[in-house]
Amino acid sequence: MQRVPDAIHFTALSAAGAGEITDLVQLYTYPAALDAPWIRVNFIASLDGAVSVDGRSGALGRPSDATVYSILRDLADVVVVGAGTARAENYGGARTDSRRRMRLHHHGLGGSRDGAPPPIAVVTASAALDPQCRLFTDTTRPPLILTTAAADGDRKRILADTGAEVVEAGESTVTAADLRRVLAERGLLRVLCEGGPALFGELIGANAVDELCLTVSPLLVGGTAGRIAVSPNALPTPMCLRHALLDDDGTVLTRWERGRTQS
Repeated sequence: MQRVPDAIHFTALSAAGAGEITDLVQLYTYPAALDAPWIRVNFIASLDGAVSVDGRSGALGRPSDATVYSILRDLADVVVVGAGTARAENYGGARTDSRRRMRLHHHGLGGSRDGAPPPIAVVTASAALDPQCRLFTDTTRPPLILTTAAADGDRKRILADTGAEVVEAGESTVTAADLRRVLAERGLLRVLCEGGPALFGELIGANAVDELCLTVSPLLVGGTAGRIAVSPNALPTPMCLRHALLDDDGTVLTRWERGRTQS
C-alpha cells in the first residue's frame, strides 16, 4: 500500500510575484532533456464529475486554478486543443507572462527566448473553423491547424490565408501518432493539451497521455455535463500521484504521471 502525500498548501507556494521561478512553477516543470513530445493534459471538473456548466468550463474555475493554468501555458511549447472545444470556449491566442517565459528559457525549463507565447494547435479532421474567430484574429502568434488530406480544400486555403500553418497530418483522421509526429517535426516537445473530452479520449486510447493535471472544483453541478474523457474503447491506464495542492477555498489541484513510481 502506498501512502498518499499530505496536500501542499497552495497559498504558501504562490506568494512570490509573477515572472519568478517559484516553488509552484517548479512543481509543474516538464522532464528534462526531452527527445519526443511529452503530452500533458489539463482539465477541471466539479466534485460530481461535471466538466462544464452550461457548456463552458470557465464557471468551474477558481483563482488557484487560474494561477496554475497560466503557469502551465508559460511552460509549454505548444497548446493543443480540439476544434469543438476551441469553438465552445471561444479560443484566442495564448496569453502568457513574457517575463516568466524568458526566465524559464534561461533556466532551460521551457518558455521562449523572446517571451513569445506558445502557438495554439487545433486538431480538426474537417478544417471546419471560422477564419473570423478569435483563433485567427485575436492572437500574436498564428495557430497551427492539424487537419487531413480529406478535408475540404477551400476551407484549408482560407485558413492558410489568415496566416495559420495548415498541416495535413492524416488522411481522414488525425490520430495521436499523427499529432506527436507533427509536433516532433517542429521541435514542440512540451505539449499542453486543454481538451476536449473526445481528444483526451483519443489520447488515452493510444496510450499517449504522459501526464494529467486535474483540478477538482469545490462545486456540485448536477445537470447533463459530460466527463473529462470520452472514448468508444476503455483503456485503464495506471497513473501515479505527483502532488496535490489544496487551496483555502477547497480547490484541489493534482498532478498525475503515467507508469512511474512515486519518488
